[in-house]
Amino acid sequence: MHLWNDRNKGLDLQRRKFLGFMLFPKKVKYRKWQKGRSKGVESRGTELNFGSFGIKSMEAKWISSRQIEAARRVILRYLRKGGKFWIRIFPQKPITRKGVEVPMGGGKGSVEFYAFPVKPGRVIFELDGISEKAAREALKTASNKLPIKTKFITRE
Repeated sequence: MHLWNDRNKGLDLQRRKFLGFMLFPKKVKYRKWQKGRSKGVESRGTELNFGSFGIKSMEAKWISSRQIEAARRVILRYLRKGGKFWIRIFPQKPITRKGVEVPMGGGKGSVEFYAFPVKPGRVIFELDGISEKAAREALKTASNKLPIKTKFITRE
């Protein structure tokens, strides 16, 4: 599904409602980015700032907005009784794809989805207002929706 709409330089309101909560930028300075390399460990966003519990990444990978949304829905199921939830990452890197059976050349493909490049040590989600047992269970099921290994962390 192409998220970019050239007529209005973003998504129209109907498309936003159709996609639901899916995270993606409203406006971007550059429509297509270079791939880049993910090396080293994270220097920012490595500690809990808002909640008492969270999950931290243990490896480097791209996390798409669909994966973040799937994990968010799982966590909200556990938060029905109360509690607060923070998403500490935002997918702003456009990932492009060329069509199936497209020959070489013809330029870079169109934007297919947005992702967040995660490095080891980055806090992804934070929770507060629920017991440690419930938080551990919620974040474990949410981490199953993500393509990376994660670690449960608590506030010291």
